[in-house]
Amino acid sequence: MDFQLSDEQRLYRDSLRDFVDSEIVPVARDWEHAGRYPTEIVESMKKLGLFGLAIPEEYGGLAADTVSFALTFEEISRGWMGIAGILGSHSVSCWMLAHHGTPEQRDRYLPELATGQRRTGIALTEPGAGTDLQGISTVARRDGDEYVIDGTKMWITNARYADPLPVLVKTDPSASPAHRGMSVLLIHADSPGFEVTADIGKLGYKGTESCEVVLRDVRVPASQLLGGVEGRGLQQVLSALETGRINVAARSVGLAQRAYDEALSYARERTAFGQAIGEFQAVQLRLAEIAVRLQAARLMTYWAASRMDDGVRMDTESGMAKIFASEAALECATDAMRIHGGYGYSTEFEVERLYRDAPLMSIGEGTNDVLRGVVAKALLAGESVIR
Repeated sequence: MDFQLSDEQRLYRDSLRDFVDSEIVPVARDWEHAGRYPTEIVESMKKLGLFGLAIPEEYGGLAADTVSFALTFEEISRGWMGIAGILGSHSVSCWMLAHHGTPEQRDRYLPELATGQRRTGIALTEPGAGTDLQGISTVARRDGDEYVIDGTKMWITNARYADPLPVLVKTDPSASPAHRGMSVLLIHADSPGFEVTADIGKLGYKGTESCEVVLRDVRVPASQLLGGVEGRGLQQVLSALETGRINVAARSVGLAQRAYDEALSYARERTAFGQAIGEFQAVQLRLAEIAVRLQAARLMTYWAASRMDDGVRMDTESGMAKIFASEAALECATDAMRIHGGYGYSTEFEVERLYRDAPLMSIGEGTNDVLRGVVAKALLAGESVIR
């Protein structure tokens, strides 16, 4: 059992760290508060090849191992979690297309997605259906060689830049169970009837847009059906979301790392009653708790990522990592704010942004309470053994 990164992974992490420290950290707070889209950072990520993380080398991608994939989201989130969202939705979609797309779909889209010339996301959630994806109401009816789509999607990251945008629909609304009638269609941004209608205001997770997308009589060629076979959509989406949970867990680790860095620095520099506040036991206890949670979350995330690299089913492991790391991130951000005292509530300090960003991770890619049910069912069924 080896908990060390390989030499290649360390070099990759170090190069990412330099990029984050030089191009993201100096601007994150000001751009986030201004609501400014991070165009320059996106361009740098293109040059680094990060949009090709989940794309095979034959299509120009990095074909990164899953631990390196996790390192990417950890380091970027240490700088600004919203930036990781731009890359995260794109990568989930690319993984799904690379593993489930037809040869023609892969040849058409993956080379440009790898360079960032094209970008993408994934449209699952609806106003009346979030975690319960089988409850979606967006419908695609077959009309000759086309599908005609009607519905509304919510909270769609990269909606204003995605082309194509994979959209989960019901191609057979009467199917029972419902998942047998669900499919994914790849929709081009210029399709008539496809409209990004609004950017949704958010507590945190800024830097990337989260949008409402309306589809009214959108006609899509049947060749845009992911994989070319109806009824596989939910399975395709859920398999991709395993990588999504790894990236959310890793984002949580990055945020927790920044909370630790900020808290430690402040505890050393801030004085009260004639000494650094880090000399007080109450502050020391909070620092120790942050460090313990951070390192435990990191090890669990890398463990789940390594399981995926071993080629085994790891929905239980990714769910466990996402649950633990996301809740650790929230606790670390809260304790870091407490260590800062009144300044922690000020927009002039980084911990205020961390505190607003942290709650998303326990909600996105499946809420933690639902994931706890998934983990428990796997344990009861003997699909996963903890020992």
